[in-house]
Amino acid sequence: MSDRKVYTDYFFDEPAYNTHDGGFVPLEEPTTPQQPLKIPELLQPDKETESDMYYTVIAQTGEVQLMPGKKTKTWGYNTDLLGKTILFKKGKMIHITLKNELPELTTFHWHGLNVPGPITDGGCHAPVYPGKSTQIEFKCDQPAATLWLHAHPCPSTAQHVWKGLATAVVVKDDVESKLPFPRNYGVDDIPVILQDRRFHEDNQWDYTADYDPDGVQGPTAMINGTINPYFDVTTQRLRLRFLDGANRREWRLHFSDNLKFTQIASDGGILPEPVDFTHLMLTCAERAEVIVDFGQYKPGDEVTLFCDDVPIMRFRIHEFAHDNTTLPDHLVDIPDPDVTPGAPVHKVVMSGMDEEVMMNGKKFDMQRIDDKQKLGNVEYWDISNTNDMSNGMVHPYHMHGTQFRVVSRNGHAPYPNENGLKDTVGVNPGETVRLKVWFNHLGVFMNHCHIIEHEDGGMMAQFEVYDPDHPKKYQLMDMDTLMNAFAKERGVKVEDLNIPGMDM
Repeated sequence: MSDRKVYTDYFFDEPAYNTHDGGFVPLEEPTTPQQPLKIPELLQPDKETESDMYYTVIAQTGEVQLMPGKKTKTWGYNTDLLGKTILFKKGKMIHITLKNELPELTTFHWHGLNVPGPITDGGCHAPVYPGKSTQIEFKCDQPAATLWLHAHPCPSTAQHVWKGLATAVVVKDDVESKLPFPRNYGVDDIPVILQDRRFHEDNQWDYTADYDPDGVQGPTAMINGTINPYFDVTTQRLRLRFLDGANRREWRLHFSDNLKFTQIASDGGILPEPVDFTHLMLTCAERAEVIVDFGQYKPGDEVTLFCDDVPIMRFRIHEFAHDNTTLPDHLVDIPDPDVTPGAPVHKVVMSGMDEEVMMNGKKFDMQRIDDKQKLGNVEYWDISNTNDMSNGMVHPYHMHGTQFRVVSRNGHAPYPNENGLKDTVGVNPGETVRLKVWFNHLGVFMNHCHIIEHEDGGMMAQFEVYDPDHPKKYQLMDMDTLMNAFAKERGVKVEDLNIPGMDM
C-alpha cells in the first residue's frame, strides 16, 4: 500500500471556476439509454519500416447516431466524428499526407508535438484547401505522451473543433514501455476525450446559436463521441488518457466512493513521480493519464465518474484477474536544463473577457511577430492573468512547438501534478505562472489562451524561434487571404461571413 499523500481538492481558485461565469451552462445527466463507450480505432499506417512511419490523415464530413432519432452531421479525421487514434514511435521519421475532404479550408495542428513551425506545426499559416492535400514530415523526438490533433484555421478554430475535428495522438518510447502501466489499447488503456454539446432540432449542433465569446458550452457531456457512456471493466487496473477537448469547459473529475486514482502523466509525458488524487480538474486542452484500481469492487458493481456532481461515465465491473502491481515512487527523469545566463524574461499578459480579450494589450495579427527566442536558449516566460477573481476566469495558456516546465505560481511551488513536461497550463485570475521554456526547432509559433473562442477572438500572439547564424524568412498567411477563401467556399461575400471571431 502506497504511503504517498492523496490530494483531495482541485487546486485551482474556486471563485474562478467556470461555474461562476454569467454564461455558464451546467451539465445535465442524459435521459437517453446508456451506450458502450466508443473506443477510437487506431489509425493504421500506410507503411512502416524500421526507421519510418507513413500515414494519410483525412479531414472529412460524416453523420453519427449520437441521440435517438436523426443522425448528427459531424466532421472527423478518417472517420465521421473526432478521429482514429494516431500512434507515433519515438526516433522514427514520420511522413503524413494531409487531405481535406471538407467543404472549406482547414489546418492540421499537432498539439504538443515538437516540430518546426509554422507549416509542420499546422497553425493558421498552413491551410489545406478543399479537395487538396499536402505532405509533412518530421522526426518524432520526444518522450511517450498523449498529444492531440485538432483544426486551427484562424479565426474558425472553435467552430471546426466544435464540429468534431479533434483526435488523440499517442507517442510511444522504450522508457514508457518498461514501466508497470496498463497498455493494452481498448482494454485497459483507453483515450477519454471530454467534450460537451447542445443538441438542437433534429439532433443537430448549431454553433452560431450556441455562440458565446467566452467559450461555447453545451449541457450534454460527450465522451469519445458517446452520449451517456459506460465501459466494461475486465482488468483490475485501468489507464485512462484524459483529454479536455472542449471549447470552454473545465472538467472537475471524481469517482463515486471518492475512489483514489493515480496520475502518471501530464501533457508532455510521464511524471517524475506518480501523484494520488480523489479529485482532478483539467482546463481546456490539458491531458492527464491516470491509473484507476478497481480491486475493491466485485462483478456487478458500478463505479461512476462525475464532473462536479453530474455523472458522465459509468464503469461496469466484471470478473478480472487479481493484480498486485505497484508503481515505483520514481517513474522517469524529466529534463530540467539551466536557464541561459543573461537571457530575457518574456512577459505574457492575458487580459479581458468576452470580445475584449487580448494578449499583451493587443489582438492577434497573423503577420506580426510578438516575441523571439534563440534556438538552444533556455528562458523564463512569465504568464499573467489580469482578470480579477470575482469576475474573472482561469485562462489555459498554450504554447506551440515546445513542452515546458512549470516553475512557480505567484512565486510558490506549482501544483503537485505540474512537475512534468507540459504545453498548457491554467492561470488563475491575478496570478503569474513562471515557465522554463526551450525549443528544439526553428519556426514561427503561436501562443494563446486555449478557451478556443478566446484565441479566435484575439487572445493569441506569435513568436519566432531563431538562429542568428542562419536567419530565415517566413511567408506568413494573412487574414484577408483566409477570409476571401472562406467566403468563396461558403458562397457568400466576405462582409457576410458568419465567423464570430473574425471581428477581433
